[in-house]
Amino acid sequence: MNDLQLIWMAICMTLVFFMQAGFALLESGTSRAKNSINVLMKNYMDMCLGGLIFWGFGFGLMFGANVTGWLGGDHFFPQQVTTAEAVKLAYQVMFAATAATIVSGAVAERMHFPAYLIFSGLVTGIIYPVYGSWVWNEHGWLTALGFVDFAGSTVVHSIGAWCALAGIIVLGPRLGRYSKNGETREIPGHNLPLVALGGFILWLGWFGFNGGSISSLEKDNLGLVLINTHLGGCAGGLGTLSFMYLRKQPVLMSTTVNGSIAGLVSITAGAAYISPLSAIIIGFTGGIFYILGVNLLDKLQLDDVVGAIAVHGVGGVWGTLAVALFPQGTFSFPALLVQLTGIVAAFLWAFPVALVFFKLLDITIGIRASTLHEQRGLDYTEHYEVGYPEFQKRLDSEA
Repeated sequence: MNDLQLIWMAICMTLVFFMQAGFALLESGTSRAKNSINVLMKNYMDMCLGGLIFWGFGFGLMFGANVTGWLGGDHFFPQQVTTAEAVKLAYQVMFAATAATIVSGAVAERMHFPAYLIFSGLVTGIIYPVYGSWVWNEHGWLTALGFVDFAGSTVVHSIGAWCALAGIIVLGPRLGRYSKNGETREIPGHNLPLVALGGFILWLGWFGFNGGSISSLEKDNLGLVLINTHLGGCAGGLGTLSFMYLRKQPVLMSTTVNGSIAGLVSITAGAAYISPLSAIIIGFTGGIFYILGVNLLDKLQLDDVVGAIAVHGVGGVWGTLAVALFPQGTFSFPALLVQLTGIVAAFLWAFPVALVFFKLLDITIGIRASTLHEQRGLDYTEHYEVGYPEFQKRLDSEA
């Protein structure tokens, strides 16, 4: 890796770090005011805790010597590292935090903060790096099969989404979210301008997320990666907008923002390998699949506050499949089967492990806030401060 490549990766690392701010704004804005601090704290601590745990354990599991094809066996608690290794480690820390923070939005407004922190450490220390070693370690078993996931549609986004799915199943929906007859009741977020700002920041960070994943500035087409990333996000937003108009549904800004993020997730697996026209089709379709995913979750009464599972799970699956469906060369059915294998492996690894761990946390320390605390809001009951004190003075008098 030459000096120019190192500088580029370092710049991309800072962009991916900034994505955490985007997640924080989007998730807190989508939540109610009484839970905004709680959501921000989870995003903030994903980075703090995740950085230390991934440095200590995750990086070795993911990129250490992998003689079995399943796990790395060295590079734990790295001390003496080259410049290239240090930049790679820092870059991957940001990816690990992204996988964890996908969970925080889905389980918002009803999960105890200490239980969330423990689970966040599991994602960054075990769930994400183990699957990552299968795909991005040069000796991983999915790598050997020819599985392609350029920047993490499955490795990062679907892994985070399947963990989130396990979490909301164990937690159950927020109070009043669904009626006894199955009707979905909307619980609007408290600050939609923050949602839009978070969407823009995530989009900006995505240029680093995908752009930093190229292995060589000389051999790889950086320009193609960047334009495909942008076109995928554009098409995702347009896809959701078109679908809402065609279905004669309210044209929601929050849904459109999530649709563009679904388009970005969808394009992440194949940004370096597909044409710009294919990127538009993939992103547009990803935006539509996002809405269909949200509708399915509501029918099943699975309460995902920010739509993370539909954005990152459904978008990740579609984007990973699309690598084989929109090849630059000839379509290959065996390649499609390999992509399916990687997708199924991700679910069969992340979802059961997360489900068991959530269950264990629930049995031991409890993960669901009490009814009273949920009604009052987790900002005050978990952190003893509120996001908008001039409008929430009543909490102090009731405490």
